[in-house]
Amino acid sequence: MADNRLTRDLQTRETAQRAQQWVQPTGLPTPQPEEGYSFRWVRTALLGQFDPTNTSAKFREGWEPVKAESQPHMHVFSDPNSRFKGNIEIGGLLLCKIPKEFMEQRAAFYKKASADQMSAVDNSFMQQNDARMPLFKDTRTSVTFGSGTK
Repeated sequence: MADNRLTRDLQTRETAQRAQQWVQPTGLPTPQPEEGYSFRWVRTALLGQFDPTNTSAKFREGWEPVKAESQPHMHVFSDPNSRFKGNIEIGGLLLCKIPKEFMEQRAAFYKKASADQMSAVDNSFMQQNDARMPLFKDTRTSVTFGSGTK
């Protein structure tokens, strides 16, 4: 009975492991996180044409190009013909970073601008309201079961 068994030496872990599965590659690699910074890919070219308007607007907003030495795992992906030497640019997109407090201030600015626009639209709409023909009719419904009397 012991002759039919395989010795432990012949059994390997590789036969028990599941086969690896294919994963769709991402278009852009993900940078290693840095404490206190947010990352974004900024467009530097569109359809092969340099886009200085977009690039300079992002730089004025506070985005700064990421140096290749700060993200060494991404250096192999960088475009050798980049206009931004020493930085990480892939297919007309430049990896940039910004302090997280700038992003929080930006989010607060756009949240307030959106709320102000909604308030202006609501005020303009409600100016047209007339009590004789209201824009909104305040109705209440109730559901009862049976006749309600005994």
